[in-house]
Amino acid sequence: MEFCLTTKSISAAINPLAAKRKSGYSKDLLKGEANSKYLARSVKALPIRLFTVGKNRSSGVQMVVDDYMEKLRRYCSVEDVQIRSNPMKTSDVKAQIKGEDTKVMQRITPKDWVVLLDENGKDITSEQLAKLIEESGSTGSSSVVFCIGGPYGHGQELKMCADVTIRLSSMVLNHQIALIVLLEQLYRAWTILKGQKYHHQ
Repeated sequence: MEFCLTTKSISAAINPLAAKRKSGYSKDLLKGEANSKYLARSVKALPIRLFTVGKNRSSGVQMVVDDYMEKLRRYCSVEDVQIRSNPMKTSDVKAQIKGEDTKVMQRITPKDWVVLLDENGKDITSEQLAKLIEESGSTGSSSVVFCIGGPYGHGQELKMCADVTIRLSSMVLNHQIALIVLLEQLYRAWTILKGQKYHHQ
């Protein structure tokens, strides 16, 4: 299975072991973005689940999150799952990462399409994210899961579980800021898919 983000190097974002868990993926995933801008398409709206590892959110951040969650629910079901960082309350960084990974993976099912957000992931455009959402409906998955890691990122076990790994920025983002950026981009992706004027208005 090949995940195409318009260049061969980006296809390496797919973990080959994770790819074996499912079948029926499109080989043209995210390909041909320029021809599909602003045209409303019929899209199977899979539920989206957002897993965020971190400390309690500030009231201001939660207000923005709630606003975008409400906007997204016009298009699909969205679940906001907060996982507290360092669940094992350890000073060992490796143990902390493993504990966080375990908590996340306990909530992932074999039928989930897992998108990992990582600073070492591949850069994609808003149109490519829209294409990812569009094509996820034909993967046979039951939902799309986006994972935002804790202060030390994701562990190897969760990385092996991911179907694709992307990044929101070449800079490291606080998990709360990363969630807001992701939510805005998911909302933008849906407006692109529906041919609405939010994108480049």
